Amino acid sequence: MDTKAPLTESLMLDTLMNYLVTMARTVESAMNRALDAIVSLDDPRTAALPGEVFLLEPRINEMEIVIDEQAIRLLRQGALPEEELRLIVAGLKLNNDLERIGDLAVNLAERVVSLREMPGAAAPEELSPMVSAVRGMVSQSLGALISRNVEMAGKVLESDDVVDKYRDRIFERQLRSMTGEPESVSSGLQFVLATRHLERIADHATNIAEDIIFWVRGLDVRHGRGMGGLPESRITNNSQTLHSDVTAWGHTDHVIFT
Repeated sequence: MDTKAPLTESLMLDTLMNYLVTMARTVESAMNRALDAIVSLDDPRTAALPGEVFLLEPRINEMEIVIDEQAIRLLRQGALPEEELRLIVAGLKLNNDLERIGDLAVNLAERVVSLREMPGAAAPEELSPMVSAVRGMVSQSLGALISRNVEMAGKVLESDDVVDKYRDRIFERQLRSMTGEPESVSSGLQFVLATRHLERIADHATNIAEDIIFWVRGLDVRHGRGMGGLPESRITNNSQTLHSDVTAWGHTDHVIFT
């Protein structure tokens, strides 16, 4: 009898983690489709991507509910070790951020649908590198989730300013364009909205990284707090890390959501 309860609890924790990983993969898939579509507006090969994003949304919403229910079942066990409690608390927060990234992917897909109906809409030159930066942040944050890698999570925290700078440049460029060319107002507003969605995705990637550090190390690094608790080598200001060091995520075995 004494061995059954811990075994059941361990299996429930493994199930929670598997659910989170599978949701993360689904969300990343939806986001990547939206990102590919926004940077390839004139490519007929990406025309179907927004529809694929819309089809993934109900699945992501269902996963969110299942994960919340699993976390609540675990909390009802009571008297859990600190690390397991941190996993459950972080899991609930990760679940919310993942679902929001899924929603923002849908918002981006809607921008793509609108822009494709505006012949001649020219994407700002900073849009492509901004998309790459956001893609890198999400990939690293989800890679950190898979591998429980605090170093990878720390790199995400240092990357958010890069995305913010791209957002500001695109806004300034579109504002000048809309002021001088009234016919560009409709497409300009769509691009401004798209960059807002991208910036919010980056914010959620940052939240995910913070929650992983809390789960693994027990450190609350929100708003810059507790950063001294991480070794200096684990936090870097090199923005080039956005485009590398993500192989752990890309080569991790798939987990089936049931």
